[in-house]
Amino acid sequence: MKKFNIRKVLDGLKEVSSSTPSVQVGPQENHLIQETIQSDHFQLCKTVRHGFPYQPSSMAFDPVQKILAIGTQSGALRLFGRPGVECYCQHESGAAVIQLQFLVNEGALVSALADDSVHLWNLRQKRPAILHSLKFNRERITFCHLPFQSKWLYIGTERGNIHIVNVESFTLSGYVIMWNKAIELSSKAHPGPVVHISDNPMDEGKLIIGFESGIVVLWDLKSKKADYRYTYDEAIHSVAWHHEGKQFICSHSDGTLTIWNVRGQGKPIQTITPHGKQPKDGKKPEPCKPILKVEYKTTRNGEPFIILSGGLSYDTVGRRPCLTVMHGKSTAVLEMDYPIVDFLTLCETPYPNDFQEPYAVVVLLEKDLVVIDLAQNGYPIFENPYPLTIHESPVTCCEYFADCPADLIPALYSVGSRQKRQGYSKKEWPISGGNWGQGTQSYPEIIITGHADGTVKFWDASAIMLQVLYKLKTAKVFDRNRSKEDKGSTEVSDEDPFAIQIMAWCPESRMLCVAGVSANVIIYRFSKLEVTTEVVQLLEVRMQYELNDIDTPDGGGEQTSALPTPGASPQTSGPPSHPSTSSNNSDGSNIPCLKVRSTPLKQSPGYQVDLVVQLVWVSGEPPQQITSLALNSSYGLVVFGNSNGLAVVDYIQKTVVLNLGTVELYGSNDPYQRQPRSPRKTRQPSGGLCDINEGSATSEDRCKSPTSDHRDNSFSRSRSSSVTSIDKEAREAISSFHFCDAFARKGDSTLTPCLYVGTTLGTVLALALTLPPAGEQRQLQPVLISPTGGKWDIRREGAMENRYSYSMLVRLKGSIMRMAFLDSTGSLQPPPYEPWYEPNVTADGEEREKVRKRRPVSVSPSTSQDLSESQYAVVCSEKQAKVVSLPSQTCIHKHSITEASFILRADVVQMSQGVCVACFCANGHIMTLSVPGLRPLMDVNYLPLTDMRIARTFCFTNLGQAMYLCSPTEIQRITYSQDICENLQEMLGELFTPVETPEAPNRGFFKGLFGGGAQSLDREELFGEIASGKANRSLAQHIPGPGGLEGMKGAASGVVGDLARARIALDERGQKLGELDERTAAMMASADVFSKHAHEMMLKCKDKKWYQF
Repeated sequence: MKKFNIRKVLDGLKEVSSSTPSVQVGPQENHLIQETIQSDHFQLCKTVRHGFPYQPSSMAFDPVQKILAIGTQSGALRLFGRPGVECYCQHESGAAVIQLQFLVNEGALVSALADDSVHLWNLRQKRPAILHSLKFNRERITFCHLPFQSKWLYIGTERGNIHIVNVESFTLSGYVIMWNKAIELSSKAHPGPVVHISDNPMDEGKLIIGFESGIVVLWDLKSKKADYRYTYDEAIHSVAWHHEGKQFICSHSDGTLTIWNVRGQGKPIQTITPHGKQPKDGKKPEPCKPILKVEYKTTRNGEPFIILSGGLSYDTVGRRPCLTVMHGKSTAVLEMDYPIVDFLTLCETPYPNDFQEPYAVVVLLEKDLVVIDLAQNGYPIFENPYPLTIHESPVTCCEYFADCPADLIPALYSVGSRQKRQGYSKKEWPISGGNWGQGTQSYPEIIITGHADGTVKFWDASAIMLQVLYKLKTAKVFDRNRSKEDKGSTEVSDEDPFAIQIMAWCPESRMLCVAGVSANVIIYRFSKLEVTTEVVQLLEVRMQYELNDIDTPDGGGEQTSALPTPGASPQTSGPPSHPSTSSNNSDGSNIPCLKVRSTPLKQSPGYQVDLVVQLVWVSGEPPQQITSLALNSSYGLVVFGNSNGLAVVDYIQKTVVLNLGTVELYGSNDPYQRQPRSPRKTRQPSGGLCDINEGSATSEDRCKSPTSDHRDNSFSRSRSSSVTSIDKEAREAISSFHFCDAFARKGDSTLTPCLYVGTTLGTVLALALTLPPAGEQRQLQPVLISPTGGKWDIRREGAMENRYSYSMLVRLKGSIMRMAFLDSTGSLQPPPYEPWYEPNVTADGEEREKVRKRRPVSVSPSTSQDLSESQYAVVCSEKQAKVVSLPSQTCIHKHSITEASFILRADVVQMSQGVCVACFCANGHIMTLSVPGLRPLMDVNYLPLTDMRIARTFCFTNLGQAMYLCSPTEIQRITYSQDICENLQEMLGELFTPVETPEAPNRGFFKGLFGGGAQSLDREELFGEIASGKANRSLAQHIPGPGGLEGMKGAASGVVGDLARARIALDERGQKLGELDERTAAMMASADVFSKHAHEMMLKCKDKKWYQF
């Protein structure tokens, strides 16, 4: 017979009652606080993307505008100008970008994709858009070429044919170069795909075509036939011209370079194997790896540059990818950290028929962008000003802070500037196009990223830019070379043992606390002075709690485990500590996952370690990962929790104030009837977003990085709508903390320091803190944590002991995500903080006491306790939000946020119009709720959760800003503020700026006289519809793009932008008119001089006879 469970019936009733969108419980509280924030104040849009383009595939550079474009395998486009001018675009198809071509100095870009489509982008607007698209149906695109100052684009295909596209109209020309006519009888087999197309620098009517098989054809566009054919045994990867048009160079699959004369068809005039070993008997060098690309650049006063990628010898196993620079007799091999995707040589002139004068090489690597200075000896690299090092080590967590203290960014920059490497090129960064935006947003913003190697990076994110400020290496605190005895167990994973899991930061006091994946917490202070720490202070904590431990004399849930090292402060308050830790314990107890270094630690200015707290192994089991962390500089406390319980650490006295299991928070009032477990039962790691119900994990997983595969590959999670699910009982973990001055108990009349604890089962409990007076007594007297609930008894060793529980403020469905407090006016009440002071300078007692004094929290006095409560607690869980009035502890508002999904991130944020709750849901919705009324203000289906990375890094901050990691290398920033969306157009930078195209090279008197200069070609006459006819309609489909409409929108948005653009246009017009006047005056003066000389010559020669000349 099935057992009847009244609790399930009650749970069902709760679900029905909570399914209503919003419930107001108090009869009089609705009108207490006038909410000023409305749904009109919210709008969601992307602002800017930072970081290195993920999986790059192609690159192009505009030598006049000085803009760099990078395409990726996911169809993204990233455009870079001067530092701070960046732009992100996306092709809808998501196909890989195989090639990019700028319309030089025209503000346009052509992209060719792997799905055989070609697109024309308009860059003359702040958000570039596609003007035209052309989709090929029957042939695969392999190569594109757009000659300088031409509107005709050559497109080579896999079949070996070449089609020509009019870039202005994006229509195909009837002129086609067929592969069989190009090679004729020179080869019996198909020549393969087209791998190169370029016109002769000195004759636009001659086109060189490189086929993969090794055949190169010089095609005469006018006569429509091949002038010359050049055949080589090895496959071709790339071709490059000498600027005089008499020679070209080819790179091949066997690691050779062949140089050919245009008029000599037989053999190459020179064959070079840059990295091949030359045999002594004159035989052919050993084959090398393919040379994927070669460029041939000439200089006016020296030897030409031959620059190539690849071509290394096969016997160089394990050697890093290289870029080779051959200049005269010298050959420089430049090793790269990652494989080379593409490279471009930057030259002084955009004209291919002039001396190129190369000055830099841009090298696109798989995970980096390197620019090499060719003008300095040793070829140093330029210091990269873009924020492309986000992925230097995989990002494991992020935090975002807007409206920070004004002195914070300069302080971080001053200590971070000392960390910069030396040996960079002294020249300015060569990619310098575009202009900065004219936005008025001026408040400081800081992004903090935690990484898998233990580093923490601080970024200046103000005004939609990003610049690294300071880098902290937390791994320096630990010994990297651990002996086998110190490892504790061979089961502990060594994969990313220093990875950062959670960060807590107080911007006002500059205190930083990080929790690592190896169950360690490090507390840092900020100092402008260098210091050497003789012994790193350490606390080792046992957190192993079993439900049946209440009846055992040596339970791990006891308030113990404050174990300072010899370097720790002698004031260790609280209960007695455990025996000394030893790595030789037979049961593997008291062993931390990492060993703190025992040698002196030199700490540079910046963040300096103050205390390390480590969870140790207990009974042969590793500690559980830390799931929550909080810091309060005013109280001098750090609290952290996991699936076993929580621990409160006083970092001023270097002691553990409280260490107890989750069940001990409730006492006899435990709402969950938990069943005792065996202390030897394998337990699940509780970090991250894995379901509590999922299968057990090995102990290897417990000290593994959040970047490990098993945590990223899946996001399956079955959550019961009832908070009392039977399978979740006894597995409650601590999910969130909040320090504040509040009414700790029901009916209190004064504010007291409190710690609020949220659990994964939806409970919020209050712990009252008693702090010693500021100054010297704070160093000596212990911090006391008082119970706020009732008394209960337990039996220990046959005797009765009194225990006290902590009062439950509220219960919600799902894990508690965020807590915040409002004053009686509805304003956000920030936690108290301590102003920053220099910790390495000993101030006298009075000054230190003033500095360390807590900032008082101002609470508006209530006129009537019956009509207006003095404080409101806002609590948000995975499923719902509640607002509780204090000190009566009555729920006045409740809102069910989601039933089918769950919240991944929730923050109570300050907007310019008021306070709201911002939520990011696993189904991709971003929502905002008013406070305290919990009215839905915005609900946008923005981003379906496709990756654990998004869930781990998504965060909201004040003033309508949010961010997440959209790829392993890129940060995407978004805004949910209507004000920022309206002003975004002004804040974005301009990619295109009016620049005069340099004058064409002078052909010289004799070349002009005898026709030796560059030959021009009327392509319109050749490729136009009149001469070539219409193209086959089934070959490609023309798709008009939205770029024209987007351009009109961009041009029409913002009065300030219109005025600025009008002013710039007037300035440019005035400048051009002035130049025209100057030129006219100069021409008139020249004409007067010529007339004067001609008149004098006429007078002189008037009376002479013909034979006298």
